[in-house]
Amino acid sequence: MSSDTPQLDGINVLDLSSVGPASRASRMLSDYGAAVIKVGPTAKKGGVQVQPPFHSYGAGRGMQKIRIDLKAKAGKAAFLKLAEQADVLIESFRPGVVARLGIAWEDVRAVNPRIVYCSTSGYGQDGPAASWAGHDINYLALAGFLACSEPRADGGPPIPGATVADSAGGGMQAVLAILAALVRRSVSGEGQYLDVSAAEGVLSLMSLSIDQYLATGEVAGPRQTLLTGRYAFYDVYRTRDDQWLSVGAIEPHFYVNLCKALGLERYAAHQMDDAKQAEIRKAFQEVFATRDRDSWVALLAPNNTCVAPVYTIPEVVADPHFRSRGIFMQAEHAEHGAFEQVGPILAGGRREQPIHRTRPHAETDTDELLAKAGMSTDAIASLKNDGVVE
Repeated sequence: MSSDTPQLDGINVLDLSSVGPASRASRMLSDYGAAVIKVGPTAKKGGVQVQPPFHSYGAGRGMQKIRIDLKAKAGKAAFLKLAEQADVLIESFRPGVVARLGIAWEDVRAVNPRIVYCSTSGYGQDGPAASWAGHDINYLALAGFLACSEPRADGGPPIPGATVADSAGGGMQAVLAILAALVRRSVSGEGQYLDVSAAEGVLSLMSLSIDQYLATGEVAGPRQTLLTGRYAFYDVYRTRDDQWLSVGAIEPHFYVNLCKALGLERYAAHQMDDAKQAEIRKAFQEVFATRDRDSWVALLAPNNTCVAPVYTIPEVVADPHFRSRGIFMQAEHAEHGAFEQVGPILAGGRREQPIHRTRPHAETDTDELLAKAGMSTDAIASLKNDGVVE
């Protein structure tokens, strides 16, 4: 890791999740240097967790793993031994589950007053929707994201192509809250309980539209506001080769540059003229249809017009810009062989990215982790013999 990269070296994280916002959060913390232990249930006790594909969530990159039967008294005791040495605990059970297991905030704080305890959930720990089951699409729906998106042909909201709620609404919000709590702890010496709601995180992402409605009564539906396609300068256009260009020329000087480049100077003075938008959009489309997408990108993108290609995933992976920034790293899997994955996205510098060798799903670091927590070899063996840990 370069010396100027923000580091969380020395921060120990217990992560009780397998997928969703909490796993996104622990992935980010690990990429910035935190030591993450993934805690899962034992198979023998019928514990069920969704297991992501072998290539997902960085495939456990830089993490250790342990399986504990938290319903067993000895299992809970072993988990609390791990918690004594942790700086952060992240859980994503339905509200009330950790209390029934005896590993809630109060239980963990009793053995480690400095711990930052982060509960991530779909709708938060209280309120009328707290007990609802849900996934990314549900959180996006409740917080207004889907209603502001361009509808499908049947008039219904689209299904987004990215897990916006899990990643930005939940995972990133959890990381922000955790880092703030760690800064607070460095001053006060005290831990903190964090209630992170993915739906509320999406609501924060939607604040421009929500605040507009609260202040003015204007509803930001599709084609109703600047950012939802009201104006021709913020839209996507089909090119001659049946590909697409994104246009986001919001600032007047970018819009003027675009009009000039397209030979449509006559519209330069009508950027925000509602009566002209259909005409401008039609003219833009007619001109864009005269060249292939990449020809337009070469002409427009370097010349202050706010134009970029709409890429497919294979095109994203092959893009020379992302390649030049070292976004992808090598990985190997015993069954699936060599492949690439998105490496750590670090704002403060570049981390060296050796080949990551993924491990079999059943492989754990049980003995090492419990020994580090202060348990004897005999005690660990007893837990394993009783099926409390794997």
